[in-house]
Amino acid sequence: MRRSIPGTSSSLMDSDGMTVLDGPPVAPPAPAPLRTEFDFELPRGYLDADGNVHRRGTMRLATARDELLPLYDARVKERPAYLTVVLLERVITRLGPYEGAYLHDGIIEKLFASDLAFLQDLYRRINQEGHTRAAVQCPDCQHQFSVDVAGGGSGGS
Repeated sequence: MRRSIPGTSSSLMDSDGMTVLDGPPVAPPAPAPLRTEFDFELPRGYLDADGNVHRRGTMRLATARDELLPLYDARVKERPAYLTVVLLERVITRLGPYEGAYLHDGIIEKLFASDLAFLQDLYRRINQEGHTRAAVQCPDCQHQFSVDVAGGGSGGS
C-alpha cells in the first residue's frame, strides 16, 4: 500500500478496487449564501403624483410573520382580496425612491393590474420555488430556455 506525503491527499485502491482517500479529510464546499432580496423591474411601472414612472424595486423573502399578521388586519378581514396589498406592502422594500415607511399600501393600491399580477407571481416564485427564473419556449422555433422574470437582464421583463 502506498503512503501519501503528509499534508496532502492522494487516492488509493483497496482490495475490492474501490478508491480510498489517504490523507487529511477534505471539508465540504461552503454552501452558497442565502439570497433574501430580489431586484425586479415592473412591466409598466408605478406612476406617482408628479407623473414620474418608477419600475425598479426590491422584494425580500417573506417570513411566517409576514404571512400571518395580515390575517389579523381589519382591512383584510373586511375584504379578503386586500390580503395581496398588505402582504406586498410588507415584502417590497423599495420601489423607485420609495423605501420603508414611504412605501405604503396606497402605493401598492395604485399599481397597474399587470404590475400587481407580476409582483404576485414574483412573490410566489421566490417564496415557494426559491428563484425568479421561468421556463419558456419560443413560439417560432420551439427552442426551450429560461428567463429571469425579475427583469433587468437580457430577455427579462
